[in-house]
Amino acid sequence: MSVSPFTPMRAGAALLALATLGACSTDSMGRPSAGDFAVGGAFSSTPAGTDLTSSSYAASESDESWTGPYRGPFGGPAGPPLGGPAMRGGPGMDGLMGGGLQGDFRGEGAPGRGPLRGAFGVRIDSTCTVAGSDVTCASTRNGLTATTIYTITSLTGAAQTKVDTLTTNTVRTRTTVSGTTTRGGGRAPGRDTATLPTITATVNNSSDRTVTGLAPSSTQRTINGWSRSAETLTGTNREGDRFTAVRTASDSTKGLVVPVSSSTTPTYPTAGSVVRNMSVQTTITGGATTTNTRKEVLTYNGSTTATLVITENGTTKNCTIALPRGRPSCS
Repeated sequence: MSVSPFTPMRAGAALLALATLGACSTDSMGRPSAGDFAVGGAFSSTPAGTDLTSSSYAASESDESWTGPYRGPFGGPAGPPLGGPAMRGGPGMDGLMGGGLQGDFRGEGAPGRGPLRGAFGVRIDSTCTVAGSDVTCASTRNGLTATTIYTITSLTGAAQTKVDTLTTNTVRTRTTVSGTTTRGGGRAPGRDTATLPTITATVNNSSDRTVTGLAPSSTQRTINGWSRSAETLTGTNREGDRFTAVRTASDSTKGLVVPVSSSTTPTYPTAGSVVRNMSVQTTITGGATTTNTRKEVLTYNGSTTATLVITENGTTKNCTIALPRGRPSCS
């Protein structure tokens, strides 16, 4: 759903994913070499502030939990395989990275017509300001400043300064997020005295998404856009090792088509593609720099099954996702 970046979203996707944490043979695709630090958890969540952008990642503020590379208990010094059993079948809550796939991309959006309802509907905070033909919203949260500019047009292409439920047809949403935030600290779950390390993240995020077909008379919506999130991390991991890391997440949505339904049945994309990339470059003080990457290419073909190609550190798997709300099934 394309919404003001300060409105909580994607909670339904997270709850559904928690309820479907069954194992999937998707992602045990690579193990760091002996002596390396495990970084698979870097793909489980997104860089800080990704939830404030318009992206395909089911990111939320609570997902921003990666606290650096470590020598985990699984498999000796190397830690668990990237996206291995510790992640319940993949580095995300539904077998996909970055917290999973945002609900409108998998048929979880509420049905309905008009710009305020249905998949990729838009709601703009009433506190936003109007300058010319643009509506600008700004806020600061946990050291991160987010600015979103909405450009709204009617069925005839006329500029609008607010969403009209009868005539608004296209909304372009441009967001930037920057600043420095911290996470971690406090008591570690299940431990009486241990504390989580404190990590400092310097953030630079942006996104640009256009949704067309929001008017009540439209039979489908078309979505195009991209997002980029990056954080530079410094801190101490759970074992006391100082480290630095650069973690990035990006995506590109092209020609995504979602039918509009006025019934109680949610609709899912029937055409278009989503390309998602994440990388993490880590350096333990005194050690060599390592880089890990993952790419997911999701293609919708009009059927009830979308194709998914996952490439992690050069190893590729071909998968499918049943629509709506499916999890990856890989050969």
